[in-house]
Amino acid sequence: MVKFVDAPPTTPEFLAVPGDIEKRMTPQDVEHIAEIFQTPLTGSYEWDYREADKRIAKLYRLGKERNWDASYDIDWSQTHSKAEFPQKQQEGGNPFEGWEPFEVLNEDQRREFAWHMHSWTISQFLHGEQGALLVSSQLVSCAPTYDAKLYAASQTFDEARHVEVFTRYIQQELPVMYPVNRHMKALIDKVLTDARWDLKFIGMQLIIESLALAAFNVEKEMTQSPLMAQILEFVLRDEARHVAFGVTYMEDFVRNLPQAERDDRAKFAYEACRIMRERIVPTDVFEHWGMDPEEGRRRFLEANQLDTFRNLLFTRIMPNLNKVGLLTEPVVPLYENLGLMAFSTLPHDGDINWASLEAPLSSVA
Repeated sequence: MVKFVDAPPTTPEFLAVPGDIEKRMTPQDVEHIAEIFQTPLTGSYEWDYREADKRIAKLYRLGKERNWDASYDIDWSQTHSKAEFPQKQQEGGNPFEGWEPFEVLNEDQRREFAWHMHSWTISQFLHGEQGALLVSSQLVSCAPTYDAKLYAASQTFDEARHVEVFTRYIQQELPVMYPVNRHMKALIDKVLTDARWDLKFIGMQLIIESLALAAFNVEKEMTQSPLMAQILEFVLRDEARHVAFGVTYMEDFVRNLPQAERDDRAKFAYEACRIMRERIVPTDVFEHWGMDPEEGRRRFLEANQLDTFRNLLFTRIMPNLNKVGLLTEPVVPLYENLGLMAFSTLPHDGDINWASLEAPLSSVA
């Protein structure tokens, strides 16, 4: 059965213990829950099949050559005990120290809380990858050139793999799957339902994908799970191609826009960044543990270590927006207020590291 709903779930989904699923299944467990969205997508045929951009053609070729299979190239036998913390513990890196609802937790409960925080993070990775899957499938229709259509098709397959691999990790390794963060969902909704193809490129390739690239790198450095580290190694290779494609393709387009339209796109990119700064706040975890979500949010955002982490997520977005010409004069003060302009001169993904992308995939097969 398919159950259509008007909004995504709002409560965590507790997953069956492996081997115990038959005992815990109910009639609702065989329902597929789907949310409808409507989009005024305007597609286009492409009648000029000549290759126009050698860089995009090369990224497309690498996407074919560097394919990986989640069932065969990932070593799913790697385990990480739930008796340990899922991430490396950093001295002074806990924003909840001194907060009474956290202080009353014993060591086992704090470890369980950490696994819920990890579950929330990986759940957002999964939901974001589904959004990328849907948007990239739209780009196949609405991208206006031959090169872009082929690349969008290859990216769609990449995103399907990412949805598959994060789903399997959550179901096999984690106790719970959390619902999509409402801020990220709002941006994905906007990108999916906007009729303009270039806003889909900006929202997905330059904002969501750049943020994912940075977030995956941070998670790879912090995780204590060899399985998650290997998954991210494969996913990051794909994401690097996706972001490089977005920067390469959008640079010439944005440069040739009339200034009013360029400012409009720049304002959209700013609003997307402002929304995504809230995407890392796990209020669902606070609510589940009976903690005040607003106080948890305040502590989370005011912690120096996490503020640094949050800003680090924009080390890929800001230089990429600068490279394509979307840091226009009206939006620069807005980014300065968010403390993000300092990242705008960092290396961008338009300078493609071909040696890294062309390196053979490591495989456990």
